[in-house]
Amino acid sequence: MVRLLRLLRSLLLAAGLASLGLPLAVQAEVPLPKVPEAQKRVSETQGCVEPVEVMRKKHYEFLKHQRDDTLRRGIRTRKYSLEECINCHVPPPESGKLVRIESKEHFCNSCHSYAAVHIDCFQCHRDTPLPGKVSGHKTGSRLLGTAPPTMESLKLASEGDVR
Repeated sequence: MVRLLRLLRSLLLAAGLASLGLPLAVQAEVPLPKVPEAQKRVSETQGCVEPVEVMRKKHYEFLKHQRDDTLRRGIRTRKYSLEECINCHVPPPESGKLVRIESKEHFCNSCHSYAAVHIDCFQCHRDTPLPGKVSGHKTGSRLLGTAPPTMESLKLASEGDVR
């Protein structure tokens, strides 16, 4: 019985000492992923098509909405297109630095691998920019999807003037 009490006391002491280190572990900063800089800004005042905090939280919604508009409705705009994201955020082939989706230096993979989120976009889509295509489209343009499409913008888009 005495041995059992000593063992129990030792276990309680060990558990108490272990719990003392817990607040220190909780206070330690979590290292964040290193996200590559964009190749170009949308405008002088804005880097991306939406503020950074909005893009971090809702980029997948924009991409899914763009996909639905393109595939189901035939509306092709550039503002939220995956191609434009890649053209702006991944180094172009001319830079001499080939960054593929498997690399942690790839813009998409830098966060998605950190968050343990699997993306399958690049099973079909390019993970590198088109040669000579660094984006920098203007916000506020009907052709680029920042306003509801008009018949004129849809006609221009179908003729290829948007791409």
